[in-house]
Amino acid sequence: MNQDTIKEELMEFIWTEREHGANSIEALLQIEEVKSSGATLDSIRKLQGEGLVQISGDKVTLTASGDKLSEKIVRRHRLAERLLSDVLDIDESSLDLHACNFEHSISSEVAESICTLLGHPPSCPHGHPIPKGECCMRTSSLIKPLVIPLTELAVGTEGRVSFIVPKTSKRLEKLGSLGLVPGSVVKLNQKKPAFVIQLGQTTLALEADIVEDIFVKRS
Repeated sequence: MNQDTIKEELMEFIWTEREHGANSIEALLQIEEVKSSGATLDSIRKLQGEGLVQISGDKVTLTASGDKLSEKIVRRHRLAERLLSDVLDIDESSLDLHACNFEHSISSEVAESICTLLGHPPSCPHGHPIPKGECCMRTSSLIKPLVIPLTELAVGTEGRVSFIVPKTSKRLEKLGSLGLVPGSVVKLNQKKPAFVIQLGQTTLALEADIVEDIFVKRS
């Protein structure tokens, strides 16, 4: 891999290790993706020379500028995973590998477009949060989202559940017990006076605030 790719792999995994409460350099260099990139301790020292990380013994931490760069890299990777999973139906077993190859060719502008197309997903297919971008703060866009709230699905049409953003864990459990999980196909039969959806052979009547938590990919 070239030096830019090695740098991005290191910055990405320093961020993700921090999410798990870890910051060991030794452990970082043993991560398969980091090892395959050809990264070494000298590579991390170069990041310190650029003011992106700080090294103290076996510990590595992100500086303010390093945090901003890592956030962008992680955002691209997780959006790539979401695109490959939701749009291209890539199998989960090879999802991360394809995303790793794809993410390095995504510019900031393309990442914004992907995010908008997918309806500003809050998490990747593995459940990890996707850092928000500028597009997530805007209320309008020229791009028509491919993933939309179930409330916006036209009556009589179908959609595949892409992700659910429940307000409480109990609500997520309730939806799961009804069979409403990512990947399930639903048909919106009615919006008023209540939302009525078809899930396989089952008809469900749901309150609007619950339906608002469900995001679907247009069929």
